[in-house]
Amino acid sequence: MRAPFLPQVYYWRVPSTRDGESESVRSSSVSAAATLPRWDVSVVFPSLESPEFAQGFQAAVAAIEALGSLFDAEGIQRRERAPLDDASVATFERVIARYNDVQSRVRTLNAYIMAFVATNSRDDVAQARESELRQHLLTLANLGTRWVAWIGSMDVTALLARSQVARDHEWLLRKAALQAAHQMSLEQEQLANQLNLTGGVAWGKLQTDLSSQLGVPVELADGVRTLPMSEVRNLAYDGDRDLRRRAYEAELAGWERAAVPLAAALNSIKGQVGALSRRRGWQTPLDEALFDANIDRATLDAMQLAARESFPDFRRYLRAKARALGVSALAWYDLFAPVGASGRAWSFDESAAFVIEQFGTYSERMRAFAERAFRERWIDAEPRPGKEDGAFCMWLVGDQSRVLANFKPAFGGMSTLAHELGHGYHNMCLAPRTLLQRATPMTLAETASIFCETIVRQAALQRAAASERIEILEASLQGSCQIVVDITSRFLFESAVFERRQARELSVAELGELMLESQRQTYSDGLDAAALHPYMWAAKSHYYSPSRSFYNFPYMFGLLFGLGLYARYTADPEGFKAGYDELLSSTGLADAATLAARFDIDIRTPAFWRASLDIIRADIAQFEELVGS
Repeated sequence: MRAPFLPQVYYWRVPSTRDGESESVRSSSVSAAATLPRWDVSVVFPSLESPEFAQGFQAAVAAIEALGSLFDAEGIQRRERAPLDDASVATFERVIARYNDVQSRVRTLNAYIMAFVATNSRDDVAQARESELRQHLLTLANLGTRWVAWIGSMDVTALLARSQVARDHEWLLRKAALQAAHQMSLEQEQLANQLNLTGGVAWGKLQTDLSSQLGVPVELADGVRTLPMSEVRNLAYDGDRDLRRRAYEAELAGWERAAVPLAAALNSIKGQVGALSRRRGWQTPLDEALFDANIDRATLDAMQLAARESFPDFRRYLRAKARALGVSALAWYDLFAPVGASGRAWSFDESAAFVIEQFGTYSERMRAFAERAFRERWIDAEPRPGKEDGAFCMWLVGDQSRVLANFKPAFGGMSTLAHELGHGYHNMCLAPRTLLQRATPMTLAETASIFCETIVRQAALQRAAASERIEILEASLQGSCQIVVDITSRFLFESAVFERRQARELSVAELGELMLESQRQTYSDGLDAAALHPYMWAAKSHYYSPSRSFYNFPYMFGLLFGLGLYARYTADPEGFKAGYDELLSSTGLADAATLAARFDIDIRTPAFWRASLDIIRADIAQFEELVGS
């Protein structure tokens, strides 16, 4: 079973040209990048090679080993159900306190090491420490398997009646009891965890390393140059259509050269996930993903129905963008082309000031949080070789997070900072909870980020002249189109891959055709059918996670749920504020439907999702009007 409650990384709301990013991609401006900050993680350890780090690493390992000894001594594993007595309650409270402590310590250690790996994939010391920690995470994952099995052996209702600590973790315990019903034997689960390191995890790492180090020759103004794939993909944002086309063709050629090992990786990961899912009694991997996401099939169906209804509206946006660019139809390489000519460049300092100001319009607490994040250097904004693309936010320690970005001096770069800091604000609201109480699913992990991003976007629109409003709306609609339309294509693709992978491996050509067919179904006549992207399955690292299948629909949920909450905020600001921070602090304490009901939202019917999409439809109408004028 998936290792429960391991350290989480919250990625940016949607992949636009690659995972976890939108307009905050690598900037070609060296002078702009030179002044951008790098994050400071010395609050945890001075450096990876410091005595303090070595001591902290060994202390974490010792804590995992001690937890294992406690589990052995107390018989924490699947067993026959016995009557609940005072001794059993005391054992539960002692074990969960220790488990929370070890999880928190290991999560901070993991985040600290990730801070170096993510900013320099060629840092051999960081890579070695990450690999070393991974072995101990396997031990912790095996203990997590035993923990879930033990909870499944208990009378949880009786435990809740006798323990306040249990009541504080009620959702976690009830979910663990359901999860236990889908476990294999302890020996099989531990073997699956062990083999995952050299199976799914290793294949996923291959995709990350191969794509981050892939060199692609592309014809530029000064001749043919070999660029990292990330920089080639960044050319999709260039204003020169011919350059975008050449970069797109070079990108496809680059993925074609790497397609065989990447297809092997994808086949292996999906084969592993499908086999384990069936062995654990899930009807499909999607059912397991929905369980992990804390939503049910009715919610997914309602959301996807509303999304499909909106596709004609998104195609109107794509056709309007084509008119703005002076082309008959958008090719894939036009999806991220700039529209508008305001010439406004948002420097990092300007962006920081604007984000702080707009967060302050919501609350002084949110303003103070943003000021602290910039002041204490929580953000790594500088694009540089070896640094991971895109943007993400990760919890580090206490109430502190760290934000990775590849800042571009444009509205999209500023918007991404607001989005990622929204994740950090969410983490701050979760800080008083125990580590197990913070286990937020992907569906709810985007709640604060979308909300904060929307606050900033609406303020920017109000202040902007017409030409700049086009740019702001375009940046927003570009992301929304990716989340609703492209995410649906990825969902369709992954569903088809899982279905066919049960019978055999899929070839490079078959994966490409499935990808194209998914794009045809969703984009339809909004894009030139002769210029789609058959290698998006190779480019998107989301497909290569053995622990997170269907790493797509949660992004759509996050966008539309966040927009729906923003609509409630504008309708009743003070009433909304009274419950919002508490909602953020509770995202690991209940399923999504229960939490949504606090704001009288029914996520199992299409009406709520349609209302959220209406906000996007209004932006599309405004964009069409501005383009036409």
